[in-house]
Amino acid sequence: MISPNHMKRLAKVNKSNLRAVRHNRVRSRMIGTKETPRLSVFRSLRSMTAQLVDDTAGKTIAFAKSSDLKSVKVEGKTAKVAAAYAVGKALAEKAKGLGISKVVFDRGGYRYHGRVEAVAQGAREGGLQF
Repeated sequence: MISPNHMKRLAKVNKSNLRAVRHNRVRSRMIGTKETPRLSVFRSLRSMTAQLVDDTAGKTIAFAKSSDLKSVKVEGKTAKVAAAYAVGKALAEKAKGLGISKVVFDRGGYRYHGRVEAVAQGAREGGLQF
């Protein structure tokens, strides 16, 4: 990964490298524990992945992928945003089963907009607090 100090000195400046710099900057201030894990979001062109991470132990507690879920229709949302919403809701249900109610939201260097925001909304409506 690229450290935040290297943003101006990137060998190749492209979107993914700049996102990695932003993600490292956000991660330097945020840590997930067993009681309040980090809800990490990854957005690709085709799918969304969200996971609960315990940074102190270096373990993933639970995860949800949009490719594992059936296509869901949510009123007022397009296909990819609806799938992201379903990922957040599914992850919240898994967290409830594990007795987790509070998380720290890690947007992964992405803007809090569109699919990333939909994951957060689904997780909140599923019962997670952050």
